[in-house]
Order: sequence, then structure tokens, then C-alpha cells
Amino acid sequence: MKSEVLMLVENIHDPALKLNLLREYLQAFILRSLHESNAFDSLSFVGGTALRFLHGLPRFSEDLDFSLEQPQGYEIGTWLDKIKRDLTFANFQVEVPSVNDRKTVHAAWVRTSELLHAAGLAAMPQQKLSIKLEIDTQPPAGAVLETTLVNRKFLAAPPGNTSVNRSLMFALRHHDLPSLFAGKIHAMSTRNYLKGRDWYDLVWFRTLHTPRIEPNYVLLQNALQQTSANWPAEQWTGQVRAKLAALDIKVLRGDVAPFLERQTDAELLTKEYIQQLL
Repeated sequence: MKSEVLMLVENIHDPALKLNLLREYLQAFILRSLHESNAFDSLSFVGGTALRFLHGLPRFSEDLDFSLEQPQGYEIGTWLDKIKRDLTFANFQVEVPSVNDRKTVHAAWVRTSELLHAAGLAAMPQQKLSIKLEIDTQPPAGAVLETTLVNRKFLAAPPGNTSVNRSLMFALRHHDLPSLFAGKIHAMSTRNYLKGRDWYDLVWFRTLHTPRIEPNYVLLQNALQQTSANWPAEQWTGQVRAKLAALDIKVLRGDVAPFLERQTDAELLTKEYIQQLL
């Protein structure tokens, strides 16, 4: 409910954290609605938000990314209609424009007005908080799929120190961790601009397990071929090292810091540390 999410953030004074928590609540709400629509019979959940919801990545994310695994039953318009009904019933002011399906990656937006204003983050009620959904309708082959039950908890302490505990529960079909790693490597090695969150996620992956987790090389190679990147998947560290040498570490930190649970962790992103991890 809208009143609940506002209660969750009312004692938070950091605007960036407040915005991240509002966005994440809406993300969870949307994922639950998709679960109730049986959307994950067709889709799998991928990307940075999947890493956060499924594996506890300690950074917030903006978009919801999906891979179309089974074209049969793909009804994005119907699913969005339900998301709009669910949010409206929960007292959110919501609009859902038509899906942009002119490209291979379909894009849709869920936009809420009044929420930012009510939370003290916007001067005008009509300013919107948007969640973008992207669905790759022709994903590369080779991903390993899993299904996980998620209980997303949201905690806060309103006036009087009374604990508030709200949770949203839903099941997600998603890529397994090596496949998610392959997707991250492909994105960061072929992206033509600097995205600090890519580099933070790389460091997170490389410090996650002992022995270190390896990417799904079949999926990575297929993704590279699909985007005409002509190098062997097993040589990904060399490609990343080349990008590392040219990047501006201050720009990298500035991009990722607003999304981190602990913004000071951005200082750990140095070329020396990343080089060691590679």
C-alpha cells in the first residue's frame, strides 16, 4: 500500500537512500504482480536487480530486465494492465504507457506520480518515479534457469520506535549465478560508455566465492556472437583489462556511489584492486 511504503521511508534523511527504497518497493510490487500473472512461465529475471533480489547484491538498481525463454504465453500488455490495476488498488497514482516493441528488446514503463512529493523528494506532485521493464525477445542460447521463492522484506522504525515489517513474497524464474555473470561480462565488455555499476558488480562477483565463480561460457560466447564481438569468451579478462586501463576511476565511483547501501564502498573501487581480482 502507498501509506505503508511512505511509512517505511519517513525517518530516512538521506534522499538517495529514500529514493532507492521507494523504487525497490515498486520493483518488488511489480515482480509480485508478474508472478501472479504467471509471467515467469515465459520470462526469466536477469540483470543487476536480479542479483540484488536473489543474491543480496549490496547496491540498488533502477530497471527490471527479463529474458524471453518461451514465446508461448508472452502477454506483456495483459501483464502491464494487471500491474496498473494492482498499483491503483494500492492507492498509487500510476500510468503505464504502451509497450515499445519496435526493437528486439521490448521496453515498458510503470510511472507513479505523487509518491516522490509525498516522500519529500519532489517539489511538485506531478513529478514521477518510473520503473523501466526491458524484455529481450531474442536472447542468446545457453542460460541455465532456476526458480526461487523470494520474500522481500522492508523494515523501518516510525515515530515511537515501533518496528514496521512489511514483506512481499513471490516466485521468480531466473538465470543461475554463472549465467548472470556471463550477462554482466557481456554488457560491460561491449558497452560503449562507462557504467560504474558494471565494475562494482564485477568486484562483487569476483569476491563472492572461493574458488571464484566462473561465467557461463556457452552463454557468453553466444551473446558475443550475437553482437558481433569477435573474441573467445574464455578471454574475457583480457577484454576487461583493456577497458580498465582506459577508464576514469572518479567517474566510475561517482556513477555507482548513489546506488550503494554503503556509499563509502565506492572508494574500494581502484584500478589496483580490480586488476588483482582479474
